Amino acid sequence: MTATEGARGRAPAAGRGAPPLPVKMVVAGGFGVGKTTAVGAISEIRPLTTEAAITEVAAGVDDLSHTPGKTTTTVAMDFGCITIDPSLKLYLFGTPGQERFGFMWDDLVQGALGGLVIVDTRRLDDCYAAVDYFEHRQIPFAVAVNAFDGRVEHELDDVRWALDVAEHVPVITFDARERGSVRDALLVVLELALARAEN
Repeated sequence: MTATEGARGRAPAAGRGAPPLPVKMVVAGGFGVGKTTAVGAISEIRPLTTEAAITEVAAGVDDLSHTPGKTTTTVAMDFGCITIDPSLKLYLFGTPGQERFGFMWDDLVQGALGGLVIVDTRRLDDCYAAVDYFEHRQIPFAVAVNAFDGRVEHELDDVRWALDVAEHVPVITFDARERGSVRDALLVVLELALARAEN
């Protein structure tokens, strides 16, 4: 069963023209891994972002060595949406990546069907907190390795081992800049969440 077939089975048995089923999904990960980019690439509306300029103080706290061109950072959330098909609409909430904004996560994640944890393999340490968060709250999630410059630094099996994620957690590659690639990654999470709901 595909994600859209599973979601369609849960849609209200209304007549033609019924509104799509709204589903909340969270896009999480460390600082500068591509969360804002992914939401912006897929959203059918102009995404709402809470980007703020990186100050000298923040630059001294956040590691910019792998993102030297980054001048802004998310300080609250990103928001966008995408209609998967006439029966299903995803509402995307991107979390801030810095640990000091972690207090916002509980509110952003409340009611979410699942999560996409974006990973930069050049700095895996930055995503441990997001993986732990979803594991401890038993929220279905997938790990999406962002292919910066079209490549990843490590094999997916090595990423799984390094993050110590269970076998049932999908570990995939994607490109946060490409709409189709982001859509495919979100569908992986959706299928996982729907399968969990059926058990």
